[in-house]
Amino acid sequence: MKKRIFITLFVLTSIIFGSTIDAQNRIAFVNTLEIINSLPDKISATEKLNTLNENYKEELQIMQNEYNKKYSDFITYQENLAESIKLRRMQELTDLETRIRHFTKLAQQDIEEHELLLLEPIKEKVNNAIRAVGIEQNFTVIYDLDDAGIVFVSPSAIDANPLVKAKLGVR
Repeated sequence: MKKRIFITLFVLTSIIFGSTIDAQNRIAFVNTLEIINSLPDKISATEKLNTLNENYKEELQIMQNEYNKKYSDFITYQENLAESIKLRRMQELTDLETRIRHFTKLAQQDIEEHELLLLEPIKEKVNNAIRAVGIEQNFTVIYDLDDAGIVFVSPSAIDANPLVKAKLGVR
């Protein structure tokens, strides 16, 4: 959001004061999502997250199967059960539903935490490479097409994606 405000203010200031970008100011753009997705680190992180997600899905399926069996047994035999047993089994079903909901919530939180832990260093690595390319190539500004939501890029703008990928050692 701050980037959009900054870009809007920059454009408005340029229009109001009639300033133009002279030949010495160099503007480039990158797409951080494209760069991140091209990194081997991202592929490895995605595989780890997928494995974790599958483990949670398997455990959840076991819990769901247990619930379904108990529910099916309860429905089948409820007419023949004493009232106290019915109440106990209904409570067991309610407790199991609560455990499933709690487990699902904790699993989702754990996956989100792992995603943050795995992806944050990758994002930092890409941002450092973008800064390094900006300094090396003497760019005045590098816009992120993915993050800033820019809908127009001048044909004269420089695509810095290849430079950043080269800096990171990927194609």
